[in-house]
Amino acid sequence: MRENLRAARKAAGMTQQALADKLGISLRQYQQIEYSERKGAFEVWDALEDILGTHQRILRA
Repeated sequence: MRENLRAARKAAGMTQQALADKLGISLRQYQQIEYSERKGAFEVWDALEDILGTHQRILRA
């Protein structure tokens, strides 16, 4: 699991569904990214960085 991504999402007060909606992807796709089952497109990581205010290198750790 990408703990930093999960922690940043929770710190932003967002559910997985809310973040998936903002990203324009399905809940399942987001869950696969958060649980390290899927890498995720570069554009998704850019958007995550913008939405959560944390550099994607940190989020990916």
